[in-house]
Amino acid sequence: MTENNRRLGILISGRGSNLQSIIDAVAEDRLVAVIAVVVSNEPGAAGLQRARLAGIETLVIDHRTFPSRSAYDTALVEALRGYNVGLVCLAGFMRLLGKGFVDAFSGRILNIHPSLLPAFPGLHGQQQALEYGVRVTGATVHIVTPDLDAGPIVMQASVAIGEDDTVQSLSERILVEEHRIYPEAIARLLSGRWRIEGRRFVKI
Repeated sequence: MTENNRRLGILISGRGSNLQSIIDAVAEDRLVAVIAVVVSNEPGAAGLQRARLAGIETLVIDHRTFPSRSAYDTALVEALRGYNVGLVCLAGFMRLLGKGFVDAFSGRILNIHPSLLPAFPGLHGQQQALEYGVRVTGATVHIVTPDLDAGPIVMQASVAIGEDDTVQSLSERILVEEHRIYPEAIARLLSGRWRIEGRRFVKI
């Protein structure tokens, strides 16, 4: 990461509840950073309005208007560089990012996932946990690599699964933990007091 660059670019596709947790953390000085821009691939994403209400610049870069995934990724990289973004935060961004994008921001992309990775990567982590019958799941903030949900883990929070849990009830409790740990994980990465050793994210 560029030294002292605390400018965040946040990518969303939907309602932006994790975006809101970051907005709140910055406003309350729990996270020393600047949200430089919020980008959505969906023009109607509710999270765009959350950003606008907070006075944050927004961009819509609709993936459907590009001929290929790589062309879309290139446009994203150019847009984020135009805002001098130091850290990219995925907050419900429902697009797989290609190697070109990941390489452009190597070690500087965070994602939040609704399971205790490496268990239950990909879509519907909550449903996977219920179907598998595990007793504990949770949320994971990890550094994005070209492999899906496989990067070094920055923070995790556990959530117990009850006998009567549904996908909705479990998702709601996991979301509470996501909102709690995502801003803290961003702060860790920005602090300069942690580094990546192999697959591990360790304190210096």
